[in-house]
Amino acid sequence: MRLRHIEIFEAIRRTGSLTEAAATLHISQPAASKLLAHAEAQLGFKLFERVKGRLVATHEADILTPEVARLSQDLNSVRRLAANLRDRPNGHLRLGCAPALGLGLLPGVVRDSRDAQPGITFDIHTHHSAELVQGLLTRELDLAVTFDTNDYPGLTRMGLGHTELVHLSRTAGSGPIRLPELTTPSGGTLIVLDASDASGALLQMALDAQGLDPQVAIQVQTHYVACALVDAGCGDAIVDAITAQAMLRPGMHLRRLEPALRVPISIMLRNQDPLSSLHRDLIERLRAACTERIATLDAPA
Repeated sequence: MRLRHIEIFEAIRRTGSLTEAAATLHISQPAASKLLAHAEAQLGFKLFERVKGRLVATHEADILTPEVARLSQDLNSVRRLAANLRDRPNGHLRLGCAPALGLGLLPGVVRDSRDAQPGITFDIHTHHSAELVQGLLTRELDLAVTFDTNDYPGLTRMGLGHTELVHLSRTAGSGPIRLPELTTPSGGTLIVLDASDASGALLQMALDAQGLDPQVAIQVQTHYVACALVDAGCGDAIVDAITAQAMLRPGMHLRRLEPALRVPISIMLRNQDPLSSLHRDLIERLRAACTERIATLDAPA
């Protein structure tokens, strides 16, 4: 199938009409009919049958559909890249990140990148891990910054550094807080991340390892919501340090955990995509920002 054949195949499959497909491709109906006939002649079988006035894909076309859809996505990706090179000669990045990292890590990196190269433009999407992976695989994202440590077919994961879990409270305390203290009556109302989150799973494993079962009053899916609940006086939270530092408000107190529970931060991209200088620069800035954020935990209060 030629590229033009793929275009008419996709257009008819979406619209169910040769006339509407022709309009979508900005060609005449006879030209669309000729394209379809040429594609079917090359393939040696029919792609569509007319059923109650609509064009319906044949069994053979249904089998072809996933591969044709992939080629169509690749073609659209090439078109977007060409448009970006034309309209945004200094570079454009479609960047995905976990919500917590979009709050505490990314803003400064984006600012510094644009200060160094003002022509850079960004599309920034905040999603949880599954959506970030899907965005990369469907080419809706170029890079994704995540807490996810899993490996996925077709994707490369590179370490950027780490954050760690901390205790956030409106009650002052000194020094690190030990996990058993979370289970004492004076431990207060506890807010934790859902165990489906990498940080929530890490905390749960550490508690299980010590045979601890604190009374959890509130479970959330995002670090910054947990921080906002602490600020509202709903209880104490265990969250990642980067988000806690970004959300720290007067009257809120941050304490490290003992032993420290480190959460890796990674960046993911597609295997086949070469790293441009723009990508490399952003990755190095993210790596430096991770190091800087964690270093501030050791700074005097």
